[in-house]
Amino acid sequence: RFWHKVMYDLGHVHTREPFARLFGIGHIGAYAYTDERGFYVPAAEIEERDGEFLYQNKQVTREYGKMGKSLKNAVDPLEIIDEFGADTLRLYLMSVGPLDKAKPWESRNIIGIVRFLQRVWRNLIDENTGKCVVEDVACDDETKRLVHLTIDKVRVDYDQLGLNTAIARMIELNNHLTGLATVPREAAEALVLMLAPIAPHISEELWRRLGHNTSLHRAAFPVADMSLLAAATVVVPVQIKGKKRGLIELPADADETAMRNAAMQLEAVVAALGGNAPRQVIVVPGRLVNIVP
Repeated sequence: RFWHKVMYDLGHVHTREPFARLFGIGHIGAYAYTDERGFYVPAAEIEERDGEFLYQNKQVTREYGKMGKSLKNAVDPLEIIDEFGADTLRLYLMSVGPLDKAKPWESRNIIGIVRFLQRVWRNLIDENTGKCVVEDVACDDETKRLVHLTIDKVRVDYDQLGLNTAIARMIELNNHLTGLATVPREAAEALVLMLAPIAPHISEELWRRLGHNTSLHRAAFPVADMSLLAAATVVVPVQIKGKKRGLIELPADADETAMRNAAMQLEAVVAALGGNAPRQVIVVPGRLVNIVP
């Protein structure tokens, strides 16, 4: 911020501030440990044995607080990067909760992000040969819809800095691709482009192996085909005098008559009416059927 203001005074930039708005980041919390004197001891040297926490074979008390030097519970990010890579550290910190909320640090949970990135790699690259296994085939309808639904949701998540939910959506898409016999290029490239802002290193490597000669940061972010996002069917609750008695699944464009007929054929409704015609059937298209006997 200081150097930006220097550049502004020199006339090299046209804005007074380097950022458009301030966004407060929540702190990272972690367990801390105190000995019998009440002094903090290094969290990294704690042993857990039979439900007790020991430091140099002496029992200590565990508490939870903000990660930092004063509580001796800080984790050196360089150690995490050396072991798992910078992308893993970035994704883990983003995935544990909303960016503006306090978040817990648990080293054991990093393996979940490691496995996600490994699955992304294996879906696109043969581990034995290092060759790209993505094929130029069309996506099936389910995959195509999920790809474009993920693009739409991740774009919104990024705009709102909802990075944890964006990661969750990409994990869901990647899990779907794992179950396919062949990963279509359309799905693979969309996933890599969505992943790039938060895991730039693996994304850049995958982009090159997908056959692109220019850097990924020059590619446009994928755009969702909105015509694919509309649900083919809807599930509608059926009530009798305001009490839920069951669900009916109908085409998304079903009219009131179709909804009424489907509700009246529901086994629970037939039993409740006992062969009598209802006094009234209230239909809210696409949302609710309420029967008044």
